[in-house]
Amino acid sequence: MTYDRRPAVVAIDMGYGHLRAAHALAEPLGVQVLHVDRAPLADPREQERWARSRTFYELISRGSQVPVVGRPLRAVLDALTAIPHLYPYRDLSAPDLSIRALRRMIDRGLGAGLVEELRRSGRPLLTTFYAPALIADHAGLDRIDCVVTDTDIHRIWAPILPRRSKIRYLVPSQRAMRRLRVYGVPPAQIVVTGFPLPPGLLGGPDLAGLRARLRERLVRLDPTGSFRAMYRDELRLFLGAVPEGRSSPPLLTFAVGGAGAQAEMVELFLPRMRPALEAGRLRLALVAGVRKSVAAFFKGQLHRAGLESHEGVRVLQADDVPTYFTAFNALLAETDILYTKPSELSFFAALGIPLVCARPVGHHERLNRRFLLEAGAGFKQWDPRYTAQWIDEWLLDGTLAAGAWSGFMRLPKTGTYRILELLGYGVDGDGRARSTSA
Repeated sequence: MTYDRRPAVVAIDMGYGHLRAAHALAEPLGVQVLHVDRAPLADPREQERWARSRTFYELISRGSQVPVVGRPLRAVLDALTAIPHLYPYRDLSAPDLSIRALRRMIDRGLGAGLVEELRRSGRPLLTTFYAPALIADHAGLDRIDCVVTDTDIHRIWAPILPRRSKIRYLVPSQRAMRRLRVYGVPPAQIVVTGFPLPPGLLGGPDLAGLRARLRERLVRLDPTGSFRAMYRDELRLFLGAVPEGRSSPPLLTFAVGGAGAQAEMVELFLPRMRPALEAGRLRLALVAGVRKSVAAFFKGQLHRAGLESHEGVRVLQADDVPTYFTAFNALLAETDILYTKPSELSFFAALGIPLVCARPVGHHERLNRRFLLEAGAGFKQWDPRYTAQWIDEWLLDGTLAAGAWSGFMRLPKTGTYRILELLGYGVDGDGRARSTSA
């Protein structure tokens, strides 16, 4: 039998985070992203089980953001995503209720289609969600790589008996590495790689495309030129010559998560943003993902603000996730400021895009925000009603330019290529992965 040596890239439709990482890796490998919750890996009964979990998550996620009445749901979400304090270091390998519940579901057949496909094809597993890795490990399969998609993680990412596991974890941060160690995962099975960013935004292992876009972005983020004057030599050393003078107005991109949480913030900031948009000091993109209802809400708010036909404003919505990711990545290539909750998009600050953090949804997002703040690459939002005013202040005093530079300098950018290297692949000039094994 002839086996496909390329890994099976498996994710789940549970927010965009797991899918975004999977697509970034599947693209250079030339494979399709498989969904553990869809055919052919899941039969109708299993699809229904995953759908119930997704519906519950989306309900809690969106509901937790509703003022006043959302407080009980916020408490539930925090309880579900709670991660214990890392310090003092101690043994946290004992399985909790979440991992025990998942193990019972696996014992009852959850993921049987995934195991059957991996055994049939002989392909190694590369997954961006914990469940497929745990399912394959429990079935006794080899060659399991699990890409972690947050800076710190819940106990459910590690098996019940982590020291017997064959899973190799590819993690985006030092903290995630330390966390897996206290969960009992052997250090030799944890590799700090960085988050897998879209290859099209990197421009190859030498990051030529990223550097070129950052040079132009710094001009838009530094209208007074003070930041470029102060760091002239450093910028020239790492980026080459950065243009002087002024450029087009910066593009602020506001993006909601896969569950549609926080879309209502547009109603708060848009009315007072109109003067800045009409004066040409700012441009705005509203990202609804694949949710038509969110796009309709955005367009309604633009109409109310008298901005529905303004050339400096756009709404991004797509009919399916792959199309959305392609369009969103193209938008990020020209984005100067990203305003979103601190989800997996926190790692995109490594592209030199300063990230303004909306209120976190879940404990893991609070830790993602801390990751950004400590790196100087992200900022807590101020009063959303006055977004245009504090964005203008941060532009004039160089805060956002400094955030872009800090993200580029301090956050890992080459996670995609590092992961491909660990899997035994290099990258050709056209961005396609090639096997480096004999």
